[in-house]
Order: sequence, then C-alpha cells, then structure tokens
Amino acid sequence: MTRDEIIERGRRVVRLEREALAETETRVGETFARAVELIAASKGRVIVAGVGKSGLVGRKIAATMTSTGTPATFLHPTESVHGDLGIVSSSDVAILISKSGETEELLPLLEQLQRLGVRTVAITGEGASTLARHSDVWLDASVREEACPHDLAPTTSTTVTLALGDALAVTLLEVKGFRREDFARLHPGGALGKRLLLAVRDVMVTDDLPILRPGATMREAVVQLAERRGIAIVTDGAGTLQGVITAGDLTRLMERETDFLKVRVDSVMTKSPKTAAPDELGSAVVYRMERSGIMAVPVVDSSSHVVGVVHLHDLMRAGAA
Repeated sequence: MTRDEIIERGRRVVRLEREALAETETRVGETFARAVELIAASKGRVIVAGVGKSGLVGRKIAATMTSTGTPATFLHPTESVHGDLGIVSSSDVAILISKSGETEELLPLLEQLQRLGVRTVAITGEGASTLARHSDVWLDASVREEACPHDLAPTTSTTVTLALGDALAVTLLEVKGFRREDFARLHPGGALGKRLLLAVRDVMVTDDLPILRPGATMREAVVQLAERRGIAIVTDGAGTLQGVITAGDLTRLMERETDFLKVRVDSVMTKSPKTAAPDELGSAVVYRMERSGIMAVPVVDSSSHVVGVVHLHDLMRAGAA
C-alpha cells in the first residue's frame, strides 16, 4: 500500500464517522428529550451497562456523567446477575447499550431492572430489537456501515454511541445548572480549582467489622453478609487479612453446592482481594472498585492488618466521585 493509499484509508474512516454523526444529529429529537427528562427527574444514579466495545463506551459515558454532575456507575451485565445488582435501587435510571439490541448478557439484566422498577434508556442501532422495544426510551444509534472495511469491527457505531452519551451528559449538565465552580470541585487536578481531598479514613467503617476466622463456616458468613452490607472479611488471629467473601461469592456457591452452609469460608474466599489504605484518596478507590465491579473493600495498614472497611455507596455519598 502506498503512502497516498494509507492517507486515503485514514481519511475514509474519519469521513464515514463524520457522516454518521451528521445523520445522528438529525435524529436527536423527542426521544432524546424524554431520556434527559427521565434522568434529570431521577433521585438515584445512572446505571450504565454494555458488553465488549459497548461496555467500554459505557464506562466512558458513566465517567463523563459523574464528572459533570450526574452520578453514574458502570455495571457489568454478567456480574450483575451474580450479586452486583445490590448497587441498584428503584430510584435509579439505567442506560443499556447494544448495537444489535439482542446482546445475550444484557437481556437478563433488563429483565431484572424492570423487576426492580428501574426505568431504562436503550442506545441501540435496531429499533425493532428486544432491548429497544422493552425499554422506556430508545435512542437510535444506527449507522449505514462501520468504518471497518469488512463492516464488522465496531467503529462508526461506537463513535455514534459515545456522541449520544456525551450529548446526554452535557445537556443534563445544563439542565441541572452545573457550574464552573462545581466542575472545579470535582476536578482537583484541573485548572478551574481545587477541592478538599477526601481520604478513605474519612469514610471507612471501623466499628463492629464483619470479621471471620478461616475455619468459620458459610453459615456464619451468611449472617455477616446480611448484617454488614454484603461483605465478610477473613483474618487470622493477629488481624491480618486472609481473604474476602461477598454476596456474589455466596450466590455462586449456592449454585454449585447443595449443603453450602457447612462449607468453610477459607475454601470460598478471594485470597488476594482488592484493598484500600487509610490515607488513600477516596476517588482512586471508587475508580478501582467500579472497574472491578465490587461494592466494598477491606482497609488495611502497611502490615496488612484490617483496620476498617469502606463501601462504594459511602464514598459516592461523600463526594469521592
């Protein structure tokens, strides 16, 4: 391929995506307004979900919304049906992303969200799809063709989806009256200003921790999971972290073991769990927890002794994200 041909290939991709965005602009109408109004009226957060490339775009949409005054989080569809639905409340609104609208991993999540009373916005390229038909609002993300020469790799479609997500975030920013000062407060490293930095120690729980010993059974763990917000921490006699058990672990154990209550916790626990340090920035921990799809982590000191537990909801409420 000559240099001129290489340049033309690159220009073709940009041209196709530009044309797709121009077509998408003409379709931004009543349904878009309904989506904005639905999210703006919500007293909860925006839950964004998608699989593969749609999931990557969804993470960016959630991040953009969160940083511009609309609290949002990404929920992996597969993990959601294994315990992570605990992050969802009936006051939330969900944005579900799928080019085909028939993504197998996403449809069970749609069903569960509707069972919980969560309103849904579908971003998909197929208006006749299951996702579009059964969501409260459908945003049309259809494209004539992908920029990929085989019309296979998500390229043009992901650009359009990302643009629709940005359009939602920025419009919500204006609807809510989000100011430059608010932006500065959420972006301490930016040019607009600094905010007081929230540390994990400011939010973490230190009393009555959900501690178990390695020889404990899952019967004891169930009590801790129910009473201590979905996490049980396994330590040795010196208080050194050995592992963590979550509601998702319990669900998966129940699926494969009939007499699961007699199983020892040290055979179920995650032995190298995510942790936080007391002096760590809350925003950094939120990012790590959301990327891993977890709701709480033990807080440990430099010797791996458990000194507390921090919950994603507490960090969010405190303004860490």
